[in-house]
Amino acid sequence: MTKPINLALQGGGSHGALAWGVLDRLLEDETLTIAEVSGTSAGAMNAVVLADGWQRGGREGARVALRTFWERVSRAAVYSPIQRSPLDKLLGRYSLDYSPGYLLFEGISRMFSPYQLNPLRLNPLRDLLLDVVDFANVNACRDVVIHVTATHVRTGRARVFSRGEVTCDAVMASACLPQLFPAVTIDGEEYWDGGFSANPAIMPLVRSPASPDIVIVQINPVVRCNPPRTAREILNRVNEISFNTALIKELRTIAVMQDLAKERGGAGEGGRDTYLHLIHADAEVQDLAASSKLNAEWAYLELLFERGRGWADRWLSAHRDSIGQRSSFDLEDFFADPPGV
Repeated sequence: MTKPINLALQGGGSHGALAWGVLDRLLEDETLTIAEVSGTSAGAMNAVVLADGWQRGGREGARVALRTFWERVSRAAVYSPIQRSPLDKLLGRYSLDYSPGYLLFEGISRMFSPYQLNPLRLNPLRDLLLDVVDFANVNACRDVVIHVTATHVRTGRARVFSRGEVTCDAVMASACLPQLFPAVTIDGEEYWDGGFSANPAIMPLVRSPASPDIVIVQINPVVRCNPPRTAREILNRVNEISFNTALIKELRTIAVMQDLAKERGGAGEGGRDTYLHLIHADAEVQDLAASSKLNAEWAYLELLFERGRGWADRWLSAHRDSIGQRSSFDLEDFFADPPGV
């Protein structure tokens, strides 16, 4: 008998290949079935590719589709002007911090908006996604329900696109970094990256009747071992904190709901418990530079993929028996004050 799980996939550019590795390992395990997926940005792309592949050919179809998608992303990146510097290549570093193309683009993007730099609103990733994913399959898939989150620009609120609403525009909105691309317009309203408001949205999974288990695949570091000192390190840390804030707020809300349910002697939302799980390894993301989120070289994506598979493999070994029984992620411990506070 298989155990259904719901997945929450964070965004993070090419670091989404970490989640690809996690998904590949979970799909390989025939004791599990994926019921619903909530994704933001790269997590949304992983989600729709998975659902399309599942609709075409089950779990193996999903694995093939995910590999094909990331291969296509890597091939498209070959033509990008943003490439590693010769020194980084020599030293085996995947950071773009010293890339002439990256530094030039970073400087220009602080002076000019994407509306000035890209008035035609061209985005090669959109064409790639339309070529790889059949969104009719995504919305028709009954085995895997998809939720995609984008941020409504005028209000700053999250909008979750679910079955029947999951389009290429919704996914591109979910991945729309405002420094890089003009806002995506849907139903007359403009949207930016979902990471600003929900990275990813957890509440659709809390309300899901498909499974009490929510497995969060977190690819952005919550904790940094060393405080930032350079201007770039400070900017990167600010971005990491802002993109984790929405997730932390939702987890805190769930923690409050669970505490209230315990006090009342009942279950959580929907009359049942919610079991939380986290697939993440803070130690293994400390060396990932923020700039490398724009690096889609195949060797780098493969490295991240294998790292993600390792995360999932270790989590399954340690917590497989928790699925359907209890949480393996301790919210009280997560929200405990750090030493010295």
